[in-house]
Amino acid sequence: MNPSVRRRLGDLFGTPFGIAVLACLVLAGWALWTGGALDGPVARHVRASSVYVAPGVELDRAAAERIIGNRRLVVLMLEPGADLRQGCRQVERAADGTVVLVMSRDSDEYDTYGCALLPGRDEGNFGRAFVAEMTISRGVDTFADRPLEALKVVTVNYDLLVKAGTVPDGARTISPSLPRFLLAGAAIVAVVAGATVLYVGGRRAGRLADARRRRRDENADARGALGAAAAMLAQQIIDLDQRYARAQRQAYVSGAEEAFGRRYLALTSDYAALLDRVAAVDADDEDAVRGLVERVDALSRRASTLTESPAGNGARPKGARSRSAPPSGG
Repeated sequence: MNPSVRRRLGDLFGTPFGIAVLACLVLAGWALWTGGALDGPVARHVRASSVYVAPGVELDRAAAERIIGNRRLVVLMLEPGADLRQGCRQVERAADGTVVLVMSRDSDEYDTYGCALLPGRDEGNFGRAFVAEMTISRGVDTFADRPLEALKVVTVNYDLLVKAGTVPDGARTISPSLPRFLLAGAAIVAVVAGATVLYVGGRRAGRLADARRRRRDENADARGALGAAAAMLAQQIIDLDQRYARAQRQAYVSGAEEAFGRRYLALTSDYAALLDRVAAVDADDEDAVRGLVERVDALSRRASTLTESPAGNGARPKGARSRSAPPSGG
């Protein structure tokens, strides 16, 4: 393995997070293995049923399950010519603790193979397991054309084995394995946690969206106020422009009108500069928009002051000095 990869793996699994990830991977692998994720179709069926019927084999499975009941007995009815020993191996884990009989029709009789998956079958209970395997299929060939009757014979043989103490007494309990419970619990926790995260995240997203909407509304209001103030200022300047034009057409201009003209030209210059800033301002920049509104209001007050200024009396020719020039010598 590449040293850099080995170092990175060491850095990952040397942390609490990496150890937790590794533990989750081990748990997931154990759950998949013991929960039957790698089982074949026969084993998956046998985990929840006492009878397996291969495709193409005629047998009323529901009636067969009622005959076997809750005995620790599993019957596999395979197609003719099937490998019976392989069938027994396939269910070794799924049917652990039971007596398994594998059967297949062979002309006017049955081929049978028994495997007693009893506790300690390879040690102290080897002899009992052997007797159970030899006894469980006794007499089934008599009912080769009536498989349900053959199953009744099998159940009688099983009951005799229980009575003789060869097979331990007790009912078979079919329930989900511990890994399945863990996976179900993890699924519930994941659903609840996911729903909680979605609920909290949805509320947070809603609050953020509402805050953004309020900011957009406020910006729109500020932008609207800026536009309205600029339009009012423009109208004021238009009105002042008419007065300025009349003053320029007069032969004699008063001192007040000259002062008005200077102030008017300064106002229009400031207004022109302000229009460039209004056109370039970002609508989302609240401070900039608010500052421009204040600037427009200030110009509007200057325009109002100009509108109210008196026209003045003592008219004089354009360009005349305020004082009379001394007469030329002579």
